Amino acid sequence: MVSKKQSIFIVIILLVFVVGCIVTGEGGMSAGPARSATVTVVPSAAAADLPATSSPFFTLQPEPPTLAASPTSTMILTPTATEVVFEVGKELTIGYLRNLEITGSEITFEEELERRPNYRQYIASYISEDNKIYGLLTIPTGEPPEGGFKAIVFNHGYIPPAAYRTTERYTAYVDYLARSGFVVFKIDYRGHGQSQGQPSGSYFSPGYTIDSIAALKSLQTLDIVDPQGIGMWGHSMAGNLVLRAMLIEPDIKAGVIWAGAVYSYDDFEKYRIDDNSYRPPATAENQETPDPRIRSREIIETYGRPNTQTAYWKAVSLTENIAYLNSPIQIHHAQDDTVVNIGYSFDLAVILKENGKEYEFYTYEGGGHNLISPYFEQAMQRTVEFFRNNL
Repeated sequence: MVSKKQSIFIVIILLVFVVGCIVTGEGGMSAGPARSATVTVVPSAAAADLPATSSPFFTLQPEPPTLAASPTSTMILTPTATEVVFEVGKELTIGYLRNLEITGSEITFEEELERRPNYRQYIASYISEDNKIYGLLTIPTGEPPEGGFKAIVFNHGYIPPAAYRTTERYTAYVDYLARSGFVVFKIDYRGHGQSQGQPSGSYFSPGYTIDSIAALKSLQTLDIVDPQGIGMWGHSMAGNLVLRAMLIEPDIKAGVIWAGAVYSYDDFEKYRIDDNSYRPPATAENQETPDPRIRSREIIETYGRPNTQTAYWKAVSLTENIAYLNSPIQIHHAQDDTVVNIGYSFDLAVILKENGKEYEFYTYEGGGHNLISPYFEQAMQRTVEFFRNNL
């Protein structure tokens, strides 16, 4: 028989064992494997005024991110100290791009075009990842202000690369910004017009993003430009480009997106998109260098369809890495856009609000994908005012 003293001793031993398990986290309260819970982050009541077409929540897996309180007292993702290394598609992850050294070059003025009343325009070139990239560069006439002109890297939306011409498309947009006193560099991207390299789209390749940041670095070499007064403008496909660039390059002081697309990559599953820039060709046969767009197929075959519940899609998601955004952003989108669903912009606005980021969001009853007249003038006025206030 067990004595009373022996019974007390056994109880004490059992209590020490149980408490030890709880403190160390080994085994927990169950003999089975540890369970992983999902943390659901719901927008604050302040976000309730956003239309119901947006998706007012996102989910975070409990590992590996760290949770911290945001300025709006909600819970947000903060950058983690360690980065997961992915063998396939690592070049698209935000962690990889933030550690990549992106450089520009001196700008070469290739040809002066017809002068305008208050600005000059040139075909100019610079170097991005050993590719010679061309673009349309406009410079206001007259002496630059103290510190230099403010400048904008202008990123066009999807245009079939073979059909692209430096001096065509977006002429009214560039003219408006140039007449407003900005240096504007509308870049061609690799593989467009005379630019070297192969076109790759923006959604599954960082190539265009690197070209855009290299353009900013190149503008910083011009004496007439304020090196700390450069922003970015992007349309459609370039909405993805501009936000990604802002997450990895702190010298982008402000960004404006018109009718932008694809920020979480879950967006592809939710809204789809009528944009050929991300659709890979059926084959890449007889090509000396495989088409980079084939990368999208390889990534999806490796990690599955976009789903930020998985580590890879979380690593490439712009909204999951929004903690890196430290400059203000302005968004414009027409309700009747038939190319890029306005839901893309509503969802981005929710994330920006939830994370206490500085942003402006304007919707328009009409104007379509390009925000044409009569909405164009108002959208351009807001764009110019935003850049003037933030550059």
